[in-house]
Amino acid sequence: MVDSRISDEGAAIRRRRECLGCSRRFTTFERVEEQPLWVVKRSGQREPFDRAKLIAGVQAACKNRPVTDEMLQDLASHVEEALRAAAPEPSSQQVGVSVLEQLKALDDVAYLRFASVYKGFEDAGDFQREVGLLIKTTEPKQRA
Repeated sequence: MVDSRISDEGAAIRRRRECLGCSRRFTTFERVEEQPLWVVKRSGQREPFDRAKLIAGVQAACKNRPVTDEMLQDLASHVEEALRAAAPEPSSQQVGVSVLEQLKALDDVAYLRFASVYKGFEDAGDFQREVGLLIKTTEPKQRA
């Protein structure tokens, strides 16, 4: 082993190794194997947490918004961490609420788009109510 250091904010150990036969160097990452996270659907069925499914849903809400893929990955990480801390088998409702909390801090328009699908908005009044709640809970934006 040539080098070993902590990586990914302490979530992994990065090791550099050198082959004694050919002298080539290789990098490996060692991570703690986490227990699978199961989500309990409204029907009572359990399914494994699917990070890609979460990102796809949020990506749709963020279409044509100034949100990068890196921001979406961070959002998914925060949601997954919050769910793991909350319960061993969170409900799909907890997943949705956690996504909404993260989106509220990320982008107001994406938040409203996601909320309209997640909460099943049926008319303009639903949007008005949600915008009112959003305005109450967010600080005014500074104008340059």
